[in-house]
Amino acid sequence: MAFRLPVVAEPEMPAGADLSASGRLPRWLRRPVPRGNSNHMTSGLLDELKLETVCDNAKCPNRMECYSQQTATFMILGNVCTRPCGFCAVHRGRPEMPESDEPSRVAEAAARLGLKHVVITSVTRDDLPDGGAEHFYQCVVAVREQTGATTEVLTPDFIHCKESLERVIEAEPDVFNHNMETVPRLYRRVRGPKSDYRWTLEMMRQVKRYNAEVATKSGLMLGLGEQRGELLEAFADLREHGVDFLTLGQYLQPGDKYLPVVRYLPPEEFEELGEIARSMGFKQVASGPFVRSSYHAREMAENK
Repeated sequence: MAFRLPVVAEPEMPAGADLSASGRLPRWLRRPVPRGNSNHMTSGLLDELKLETVCDNAKCPNRMECYSQQTATFMILGNVCTRPCGFCAVHRGRPEMPESDEPSRVAEAAARLGLKHVVITSVTRDDLPDGGAEHFYQCVVAVREQTGATTEVLTPDFIHCKESLERVIEAEPDVFNHNMETVPRLYRRVRGPKSDYRWTLEMMRQVKRYNAEVATKSGLMLGLGEQRGELLEAFADLREHGVDFLTLGQYLQPGDKYLPVVRYLPPEEFEELGEIARSMGFKQVASGPFVRSSYHAREMAENK
């Protein structure tokens, strides 16, 4: 099915979005610190069960908000990644072997937090023959058996291994998420030399072929230098490959050695892009400066 792209003019840089020498964040990227003890309760439970979260490891700006609401995105297979992505704060190096009891610990944490929707992601494990697919399977099954919660996986690309992808889908997650992250022109600069834009799209198509009931989801970071036309083409590619849900958020540089922010998009532009995406047929779209792939994921999954 072909998707006709909306005709939308490339906007001029809005006031306040141009990067100045001061390096200060624009006002819309400043937020209050949540009050209460729930933040510490969640953090303490994760420490007790020796679990990792992408919230901590990727320096997510929503960490304190999510922890204060007693929710988190579990990051399995360790906290060391085998890919040198230019945007991600997760440590890179040689990972340790997967922990066989991690699925049960994830399930216990989900139960004690009272989660109704559990999001499970991982570092990329190119060192494992299946990329960690079996571990994903075991975690999803354990969570469902212990909590009855809906589940969402946010996976790496499994390097063109359809068998690994199929094994994850055999666990029957409610939502399968793999982030596109950026437009084709910037793909390998942002995601590293092993990444493949066309395979990212093919993964999403394959998910539907394995199980048409699984909702598919992807997300992009904005502000890395992408142009409006390129972004809309990426939206169209995702829709052509059956992607149901889309998230759009502002890229924030986690440190000096990472890719710089080219532009801070104002909230009204995120709203506009969200409306364009909805008009192209995405069932659910979350678009805003602080939106991340698992931000308010339960609300999106409930409306699939």
